[in-house]
Amino acid sequence: HYYITNNLSQVVMNTAVADSKVLVSFLNADGQNTGAPLEIPLDTTTNQLQVLVNALLGAEEKYQFHVNDFEITDSLRKTVVQQEDNISTENAIEIRYEPQAVFRVKAVTRCTSSMPGHGEAVINAAFNNDGTQLASGSGDASVRFWDLTTESPLHVCKAHKQWVLVIAWHPASKYVASACKKGDICIWDPKSGTHILGKILSGHKKYISSLAWQPLHCSKNNMTLLASGSKDNSIKIWDVVRGQCMITLTSHTQGVTSIRWSGDDLIYSASQDRTIKVWRPSDGVMCRTLQGHGHWVNSMALSTDYATRIGSWDPALQGKAQCNDPVTVYNKYKGAGEEFMVSGSDDFTLFLWNPAKSNKPVCRMTGHQQLINQVMFSPNGRKIASASFDKSVKVWDGKSGKFVSTLRGHVRAVYQVSWSADGKLLVSGSSDSTVKIWCMRTFSLLQDLPGHADEVYTVDWSPCGTKVVSGGKDKVLKIWRA
Repeated sequence: HYYITNNLSQVVMNTAVADSKVLVSFLNADGQNTGAPLEIPLDTTTNQLQVLVNALLGAEEKYQFHVNDFEITDSLRKTVVQQEDNISTENAIEIRYEPQAVFRVKAVTRCTSSMPGHGEAVINAAFNNDGTQLASGSGDASVRFWDLTTESPLHVCKAHKQWVLVIAWHPASKYVASACKKGDICIWDPKSGTHILGKILSGHKKYISSLAWQPLHCSKNNMTLLASGSKDNSIKIWDVVRGQCMITLTSHTQGVTSIRWSGDDLIYSASQDRTIKVWRPSDGVMCRTLQGHGHWVNSMALSTDYATRIGSWDPALQGKAQCNDPVTVYNKYKGAGEEFMVSGSDDFTLFLWNPAKSNKPVCRMTGHQQLINQVMFSPNGRKIASASFDKSVKVWDGKSGKFVSTLRGHVRAVYQVSWSADGKLLVSGSSDSTVKIWCMRTFSLLQDLPGHADEVYTVDWSPCGTKVVSGGKDKVLKIWRA
């Protein structure tokens, strides 16, 4: 093994123009060493690192390389010079390699359409699993569907009596669920805009804060299940086909703020009682309680959120025949290792959890100066973004919880963030009426997108990567494209 690895390093030494050498060790995405440390030229390029790692692994993959969370884009020397305060060439430099995304997303740069129609503020807007359809919910008590080809209104759906606070696309795009301030849920057909059940799912006594569909690969017996979390402290699981409440989960002592249905077929619920609870939806058993936050838990995200969102649609097969097997697609995009969860709170902190292993947090993440409004994993689960009322977005390592960078540019509270499908870009919407695009290679502002006349409440980057939607207090939806 020593003979082989030294021969490999010699190949790189001979092809690089080097005046100095450093000792490096290669780590995979999970932080495990690949082979023994090697001595290579400081001027080694990314292409030469590709050759070296593929030879070590006996593979033919394309990788991206990071030192201290900063991507090596040209040569190792440039990255070491940029990070000279944090890197010592006297010790082995740890280079982390990760497979590149299956496709690259271009940064959106222009507003292709401003779509008025809602009579009050747009509270939420979301693309479906493949980014070909768009739905929005508003303070005018309506849900609207939009034609993305002509960028014009498609259907106006009215059944709610109060503000539509939440909308959620079914992972196969068969339905859209909407929930309002009164505590009612409606299920819509996005193609026709009709109210599918002909009746409202009612049962919650207060407003509904969160909705989550059962992931497609977890579905059994052709049942379509939806979970809802409410200010009345409860979570309800609904059989959407029959229009019935199957189970009510009650253990929280204050309002439920966020729920997630995981790829392992568990339901996570965050609450104002400062706890996160894990439930088994098949029989309603509470598996464990995660404690640590000192104030309301506002937001929660899973490292598998992107994999469960796209259902059976494979982004790598855009424009080609889809495999249509949700289990295959989920396993391809869920990432290596266990499912991680991150929570953000009014106590200005985040917690990273590995609920499959322990009810103790992996890491407590501090740095924000005000409450955290939203947290979100990148599609590959390797990074976390947190949006805060302290006007900043922070980026964290998705496995260790280690702080990576602060994105500053907004001048008022940041409400929401959304990742591009390749995890290299991030969009944020703020109270300062702007949408901003951030580069995750340099952790700097890439595009400032003004245009809204008031606060931006919601942003979403389409799973196909080609467009971004934003909406807010000015009652207008904007579509942004490259």
